[in-house]
Amino acid sequence: MTVHALEAARRLAPRFAARAAEHDRNGSFPVDDFRDLREAGLFGLLVPRALGGLGASFAEYAAVATELARGNGATALVFNMHASVTGALGAVTEELAEALGVPDEALAARDRLLTAAAEGSWYAVAMSERGAGARLSQLSTVYEPTDGGWHLKGSKTFCSGAGLADGYLVAARSSTDQSVVSQFLVPAGDGLTVEPTWDALGMRATSSHDLHLDVTVPADRLLGGVEGLALVVAQLMPHWLVASYAAVYVGVARAAIDAAAEHLNARNLAGLPAVRARLGRADAATAAAHLVVAEAARRVDDAPGDAETNRWVWRAKLLAGTTAAEVAASVLEAAGTSATRRGHPLERLYRDARCGSLHPATSDVCADWLGIAALGGDPDRDASAPRW
Repeated sequence: MTVHALEAARRLAPRFAARAAEHDRNGSFPVDDFRDLREAGLFGLLVPRALGGLGASFAEYAAVATELARGNGATALVFNMHASVTGALGAVTEELAEALGVPDEALAARDRLLTAAAEGSWYAVAMSERGAGARLSQLSTVYEPTDGGWHLKGSKTFCSGAGLADGYLVAARSSTDQSVVSQFLVPAGDGLTVEPTWDALGMRATSSHDLHLDVTVPADRLLGGVEGLALVVAQLMPHWLVASYAAVYVGVARAAIDAAAEHLNARNLAGLPAVRARLGRADAATAAAHLVVAEAARRVDDAPGDAETNRWVWRAKLLAGTTAAEVAASVLEAAGTSATRRGHPLERLYRDARCGSLHPATSDVCADWLGIAALGGDPDRDASAPRW
C-alpha cells in the first residue's frame, strides 16, 4: 500500500467529525462517510493489487482505521467489519487453501467478491445472535443444501450497516450436523429483512439492527467452498475477529484527548496541574495501547496464526477497549460538567469509548484467555465456555 490510503484517512477524518454529532443524535447512518470511503478507494484497502485493490497489510489497515476513528468511531467501526471480510478473504494463500481443502472454484468465487469490493462493493457482518453473542458454536441460524445452492434461515443482531450494505457475511450451522459451522456471503436483496432495533448508549450511528434471513444463495456463496471452515478460520485468524476492533478504539481514545485539549484551552483550564496530569496520563495510556496494537499487527503480518502472535492479538483487544473507556472517562472529568451536555464531542466520545470492551471478544473474555495462556494452558480449549 502506498501512503495514499493513510493520507486519504487523514483527509476524511475531519469530514467525518463534522457530521458525527448529528448522526449520533438521530441514530442515523453516516451515508456520506461511506460515499467518501468508496470514492477514496478504501473499500479495496485489503484487496490484493492483482484484483484491483490497494493490497494493504494488517498493520496498514490498523493505521488507517485509527485515523478514521479519530473522525467518527462509528464510521470506523462499520468500516472495520468490511475490512475483516475482505482481509480474511484476501489472506487465504495458496498454501492455506490447500491445507484447508479449498477447491479452485471457491478461490475463483473469492476473487470475484474481492474484485467487487475493489470496485466499490461494501460488505457487512451478520454473526451475532440473541442469546449466543458471537460464539459460532452456539448459533441458531441454520443452512441446508438446495438444488444448486444453499438455504439459510435465522436471525442476527448487532448487524452494523443492516439494510445498507451490498452483502453480508453470515455464519450459520448445518441443519444436519450442528457441530459444522460455515460462512456465506449473502447478497443484499429478497429474503433479508431488517428490524430496526438499534438505539444504544454508544456507537449510535452504526445502524446495528437485527437482520432476519430466509434466503437461498448460489453454491459459490459458501466461503471457502467447504462446509465447516468457520471455527477453523476463527482460530487461525483471530485478528479479524478480535484485534481489528482494537485500532478503532485507539483512535476513539485519541479523539477524546484531542477534544478535551480543545475544550480545556478554550475555557482557560489548561493551567490547572490536576487537569494537565489527567491529559498526560491519558496520552501515555493511549500511546501504550497504540504500541501494543501496532506490535500485534506487525506480528500478524509476519507470522499469522502463530501462538505468540495470537497472544499479542488478544492483548491488543483487551488494552484498546479498557484504555479507551478509562481515558474518555478521565478526560471528561477533567473537562467538567459542561462537557457532559448532549452534543458535546466529549459526551459522545465517552459513550462511544465505553463500547470497546463489549465487542467480541469482551475484555473479560480477553483477560481470561490471556490468564489461561499465562498459566500454561490452552486458552482456545481450556475455557469454561467456548470462545467461538
